[in-house]
Amino acid sequence: MNSLRGTLDAFLARLATVGALPTDDQEKRLQKALLVLLAIVILPVSFVWAVLYLALGAWTGWIAVLYAVISIASIALFARTRNFDLLLNIQLLDILLSPTVSMIPIGGFLTTGGVGIWGILAPLGALVFRGPASGIRWFIAWVIAFTASGATGALIVNGANPFPNWFSNLMILLNLTVSGATMFILLALFAKQRADAQTDLRVEHERAESLLLAILPSAIADRLKVQPGTIADQFETVSVLFADVVDFTPRSQGLPAAEVVGMLDRLFGEFDRLADKYDLEKIKTIGDAYMVAAGVPTGRPDHAQALANLALDMVAATAPGGAVGDLRLQLRIGINSGPVVAGVIGRKRFLYDLWGDAVNTASRMESGGVPDRIQVTRATHDLIADQFVLEPRGMVAVKG
Repeated sequence: MNSLRGTLDAFLARLATVGALPTDDQEKRLQKALLVLLAIVILPVSFVWAVLYLALGAWTGWIAVLYAVISIASIALFARTRNFDLLLNIQLLDILLSPTVSMIPIGGFLTTGGVGIWGILAPLGALVFRGPASGIRWFIAWVIAFTASGATGALIVNGANPFPNWFSNLMILLNLTVSGATMFILLALFAKQRADAQTDLRVEHERAESLLLAILPSAIADRLKVQPGTIADQFETVSVLFADVVDFTPRSQGLPAAEVVGMLDRLFGEFDRLADKYDLEKIKTIGDAYMVAAGVPTGRPDHAQALANLALDMVAATAPGGAVGDLRLQLRIGINSGPVVAGVIGRKRFLYDLWGDAVNTASRMESGGVPDRIQVTRATHDLIADQFVLEPRGMVAVKG
């Protein structure tokens, strides 16, 4: 089954090069391939019909030959001019008129085996390639042509059957089964086109979803999808952590750009993993600084404890023998707890960020800290003192 589908896809891809334009999108290329494929599928049928009718002395077999000539000529013209609308118009008129008109000289509906049923491919093609409105117009045209040709043919022969009964019965069987199979192929290919388009759309949606979740917390992304607009929340008590690499700027000078980026990517990738471990919200990176918060956008009572555990794991990860210990980096980490305002800013690139004295003080704890140590404020100390071992630093000058 997969092999057959692969062969069909390869064949459609080859047909898509016939009359293709550089500006065509994937859907347009597939439409062109489907139309050319449909025309090619009907060609051998028209030759068989021509042989059958001519073998029994009915000159209308030449109408089937004329249909094939016009169809082949239109495909050649399309390959040269790349005019898809012209090809579609010729193909629709050709398949509408050839089988219906051929009923007139040989007796109408029954004697010809209802060969005019093939004309219904015209409204089906218009429906697939141009939409419902065009399909309805072509369907009305087919009903008129089919009815008028059949009735006129019946009047001309006045009930006589120029063919043996077995031939008329055989043609009824062939016209219904083969035309039905052709219609099924057309609709199946159309359904496949729709399914592929929906798959592509779903993949694009999932890609956009993953990009949105990479930028914003999932709870915030869900709110934006339901109700676009300004998102701003007040949180009474959260904890904020800043981590910075000690002397990273002078160390990175002279290193290749790829090495610098690779170093930070490994470091922050490990921090991301640890943040996910404790279900914390990474806010952003600023150069070689890393900011993460607990208690936003969803409140939690253990926000300070969760950040303290994260901080200890971050120090352990950069220590010799740690997950990124081979980078030989040292960290300064600062944590503070308190009220913040959180929200989404920006139009071209969304950013979920935090504001308030609690954020500024957490940053000051980092910048005024000691390498490989975690400096916390009194507010954070009071929340975690019963679970962690802490020691006072004494008086520390803090900017601002």
